Amino acid sequence: MDIFTEIELQDCPFCGGAGLLEEENRRYFYVTCVDCGSQTAPYEYRKAEDRTEAAQTAAHMWNIGKVNRANPNE
Repeated sequence: MDIFTEIELQDCPFCGGAGLLEEENRRYFYVTCVDCGSQTAPYEYRKAEDRTEAAQTAAHMWNIGKVNRANPNE
């Protein structure tokens, strides 16, 4: 499974921009908006077999709107 092409992301709940699944240091995943920079919390994995689950969790949180706004005062 290619995580980055298999997981579907909805548009940003704040600005409607595209969501992008990101992986950092082969330790955790998060989703960020390419337009406004809002993002989910990071979802860590410690073992290779948990990698897909971490990516799916980040995507799920994005898709249900559990997202931190990049500029909360705007």
